[in-house]
Amino acid sequence: MVTLQKMNTDEFQRYLDTAVADYAKEKVSAGNWEEEESLQKAKDEFSNLLPDGENSENNYLFTILNEKNEGAGIIWLARQSPEKGFIYDIRIKDEYQGKGYGKKTMQAIEEKAKQLGMNKIGLHVFGHNKIARGLYEKIGYKTTNVVMEKEIL
Repeated sequence: MVTLQKMNTDEFQRYLDTAVADYAKEKVSAGNWEEEESLQKAKDEFSNLLPDGENSENNYLFTILNEKNEGAGIIWLARQSPEKGFIYDIRIKDEYQGKGYGKKTMQAIEEKAKQLGMNKIGLHVFGHNKIARGLYEKIGYKTTNVVMEKEIL
């Protein structure tokens, strides 16, 4: 059982501090950005997506609470159109991974999306994140695009 609770300002700032750095690293690992530019590019993307922080219009940032009301992670859902949402981020803390919290969180965000009038949710997962890809496929998400590249020397 998980509960989704709207992030407060302190929770959002802690999330943002780690999310920007992690996103920059992921983009470098994926070969999309150069390391020197990655942190600034990540900051810029987050600023564009969340101009008013946790209160940005059409963005729903939640702290994931476990059955003991302890923070188990975060999830960020954004409205892309009246009917479609997009999950920009989901993070389950290390000590809660492999215990069903990811699946329960995805079920809870689907309920929230329905309450908000959405009937479809999209998300992005880096190709090297096989665990996340497996979870999403298991709960019914379908691959809609595949981007591939090869480094040639």
